[in-house]
Amino acid sequence: MKTGLSVAAAALICTSVWAPHVALAQQADIKRSNLQRHDLSVPGREVVQVLVEFAPGVEFPRHSHPGEEIVYVVEGVLEYRLDGKPPVTLKAGEVLFIPAGGVHAVKNVGSVSAAELATYIVEKEKPLLEIAE
Repeated sequence: MKTGLSVAAAALICTSVWAPHVALAQQADIKRSNLQRHDLSVPGREVVQVLVEFAPGVEFPRHSHPGEEIVYVVEGVLEYRLDGKPPVTLKAGEVLFIPAGGVHAVKNVGSVSAAELATYIVEKEKPLLEIAE
C-alpha cells in the first residue's frame, strides 16, 4: 500500500511540475518537447530546456516567465514582440534574451514550420509560464 501511495505521489509531483508544458503542448499547431530540467548551483533556481515547434502562421499569446529565457531559433522565421520594444524577427541560428518577467509573444511569420530551443533560468516551485492579460 505504501508503495502505491509513493508512486501516486511521485506521479502527482511530476505532473504538477510539467503541467504548464502539457497545457501548452495541447494548443493547436504548437508542439513542446521537454528536453531537460535541473537544479542550479544557485539556491532556488533551475534550468529548463524545451523545444517548441510552430506551424506556419501560428502565434503564442503574450506571456511571461519567472526568470530569464534564452531563445535559439532552430528553423524557420519567428517574430518576438516584447512589451515596450519594437518587434524582433529572427531566423534559424539567431538568438534572443528575454529578461525575467518580460511579457512577450511569438509568431511564426514564415511559410514553413519554425522551431526554437527555449532555455529558461527560473525560480523553482513557480509556474514556468503565466499568460498575460
